[in-house]
Amino acid sequence: MKKITIEHVTRIEGHAKISIYLNEEGKVARTHLHVTQVRGFEKFVEGRPYYEMPSITARICGICPVSHLLASSKACDAIMAVRIPEAAVKLRNLLHCGQFVQSHALSFFHLSSPDLILGMDYDPAKRNVLGVLEKFPELARDGIGLRKFGQQVIERLAKERIHPSWTVPGGVNAPLDPQAREQILRELPEAKATARRTLMFFKGVVDRFSEEISHFGNVPTMYAGLVDAAGGLQLYDGGLRFRDSDGNILADQVPAGAYGEYIGEAAVPTSYLKAPYYKPIGYPSGTYRVGPLGRLNAADRCGTAEADAELEEFRQRFGRMVHSSFHYHYARLIEVLFALERMEALLDDPAILSEHVRAHAGVNALEGVGMIEAPRGTLIHHYKVDEKGAMRWANLVVATGHNNLAMDRSIDQVSRHFVDGNRLQEGMLNRVSAVVRAYDPCLSCSTHALGMVPMEIELVAPDGAVVDRLRT
Repeated sequence: MKKITIEHVTRIEGHAKISIYLNEEGKVARTHLHVTQVRGFEKFVEGRPYYEMPSITARICGICPVSHLLASSKACDAIMAVRIPEAAVKLRNLLHCGQFVQSHALSFFHLSSPDLILGMDYDPAKRNVLGVLEKFPELARDGIGLRKFGQQVIERLAKERIHPSWTVPGGVNAPLDPQAREQILRELPEAKATARRTLMFFKGVVDRFSEEISHFGNVPTMYAGLVDAAGGLQLYDGGLRFRDSDGNILADQVPAGAYGEYIGEAAVPTSYLKAPYYKPIGYPSGTYRVGPLGRLNAADRCGTAEADAELEEFRQRFGRMVHSSFHYHYARLIEVLFALERMEALLDDPAILSEHVRAHAGVNALEGVGMIEAPRGTLIHHYKVDEKGAMRWANLVVATGHNNLAMDRSIDQVSRHFVDGNRLQEGMLNRVSAVVRAYDPCLSCSTHALGMVPMEIELVAPDGAVVDRLRT
C-alpha cells in the first residue's frame, strides 16, 4: 500500500497533516487527519485563581482571544453566581460581533479566497492572498478593510486588538466611550456595503464549484448551535440545539451546565485533537457539525432583516438542511452581515452607554460553565475551583474539536473522488486541503490535555525507507 502525505495543510491556523493511503490500483483506501501540535492549557491553569482564567485562556490563540475571553468570563460569572449588568451583556455582545467580522473576513478573504477566486488548480506559487491582490485588487482591499473594521471595533471597546483585558468576571472593566460608539456607527455603513458586495460576488461564482460542492464533505450529519427560545440564531447567549440530518430537533435549549449530558469526548489514535460526539447516539456515529453552517442549519432564522433575506435565498438554492461543507464559506458571509446588523442594533440602544458594567462577588459556586458561539463554532469552558477560588480542574470543548469527526469524513470523501494515485496532480491535493480550510479550523485552540494519544516515532533512511518504528 502506498501513502501520500500532505505534510503541512496550508492557510489554516495551527499545524496539521493528512495521510492518504492508496491500494494497489492507485485508488484511495483510507485517509487520516493528523493534528500534530498539543497544548496543555487545561493542566497548567490548575492552581491559578479563577479570576485569572479569562486573561490566561485568551493566550491560547491570537485569532480567537475574544471568544475565549467571553466563554471564560461566563464560566467565572457562574462561579461567582452573579447576574452581570445589562449594559455589560450588550458590550460583550458588541465585542463578540467585532470578533466575528474580523475572523470571518480573515477566513474568507485571506485563507480561502485564493481557491475560490483564482481556482483550485491555479499556480500554487501564486495561489495566495498576494495573487488575489494582483488579479482582483478591489476584492482584496475589501477583505483588508472588513477585517480592519472588526479589529478596530475590538480595539475601540477594549483598547487592545489582541488579548484585551476588558472582559472580566462579572462584566467588563470600563463603560463604552461615547466617541467610540459614534466612530463605529459612522463606519458601519461601509462595512455593510462591503459584506453585501462580497455576498453578491460569491453568489455569482459558487455554481462554478458544483463538483466540489458534491464532494466537499457532502454527507448527512447532525448540526449544533446556540439559539434563543424562538429558534433565532444566537452568538453570545441562548441554549444549545441539536438537529439531525433531516432537520428534526433532537435536543433544544440545552443550558451550559448540562452540556455533558449531550456531548462526549473521545481521544483518537491519529491526532492530538479530541473528538466530541453526540452522547445519546454514541461514538463515532454521533458526528455533528458546528460553526457557520452548523448554526444556520440548527437555527430557524437569523433575526435581522438582511441576514434573514440572505438565509432564505441560501435555503432556496440548496435546501433547508445544507450538508456540503463547501457551503461553510457562504454561511460565513451571511454571518458577517448578521454580526454587522446586530452591532448596529446594539449601538442604537442608549442603555449601552450605562456606566454600571460590572458585578462584584467572590466564590459562591465551586463549578462554572461558560458557553458561547465562537466564529468556528460552539465553545465551552468548564471550571472547578476550591473554596478559595483556586482552579482544581478545567475542560475546554473547542469549536474545531466538535468538527473533528466531520473533517475526517470530509477529507475521506474528497480524497476518494479527486485523488488518483496513477496520475497525481497538485490540484487534487489542494482540494483535500481546501476542505479543511472550509471548516476554518483553529488548531492552536483545539488541542489540549484530555485522553491518551499514542505516539509514533519513525526512523527513516536517506532514501525515505522506514527502517524502524516505535509506537507507544
